[in-house]
Amino acid sequence: MKFNPSLLAALCAALMVSACATKDPEAVAQNDPWEPTNRAMFDFDVKLDHAVATPVAKFYRSAVPEPARDGIHNALTNLNSPVVFTNDVLQGEGDKATDTFGRFMINSTVGVAGLVDVAAKMGIPGHDNDFGITLGKAGAAEGSYLVLPLVGPKPPRDLVGTGVDIAFDPLTYMSWNNSTLYMIIRGGLGVLDNRAASIDVVEQIERSSIDFYATTRSLYRQNRAAQINNGKAPDENLPNF
Repeated sequence: MKFNPSLLAALCAALMVSACATKDPEAVAQNDPWEPTNRAMFDFDVKLDHAVATPVAKFYRSAVPEPARDGIHNALTNLNSPVVFTNDVLQGEGDKATDTFGRFMINSTVGVAGLVDVAAKMGIPGHDNDFGITLGKAGAAEGSYLVLPLVGPKPPRDLVGTGVDIAFDPLTYMSWNNSTLYMIIRGGLGVLDNRAASIDVVEQIERSSIDFYATTRSLYRQNRAAQINNGKAPDENLPNF
């Protein structure tokens, strides 16, 4: 497997946070024993988002035509299909696995390497899936709420899930000229795509929240619980702060 510095940093941060637990009754009641440190991490992420991610995402949304942005989103979604397919299979979701495999084959060929979502036009719906959801459906608990720098909310179950999903991606094991640069660009485009799609929603949530941290924590948990229970998430565009 290729070395993944961002995942290593996340794991190291998780170990440091684990030493900073609070005994505040409200934090314990919210299964957030590391709330003081989590809030500090969250504030750092939000400030970085305001200073860098949001301006870049707004420029991207204004400078790049919508059809081109849609093509980038479609291609990124198509590249993630092997991860989604593997989790579909592990969850025993035969119909979803068939849809995912069919979408990948159609969009990778007729859809010009996934730039055009031809499968959707043919009535084959897409969906997200990851190993954190697989663990949740298997009965694994979320664990104590955790916020990591540059990563955002990532409780232990989802942190482990992220590492396993990296292992599920076939491109993790492939090497070619400039493959590292490709993976960096792919990751950067993924963050940019997600952030550009959620600018308005996040700004509205931040403006209307008395406690932005607590609101984000609640929405994150609702989002994940809905995905695990095959329900519609309350806000599918909430990004990782």
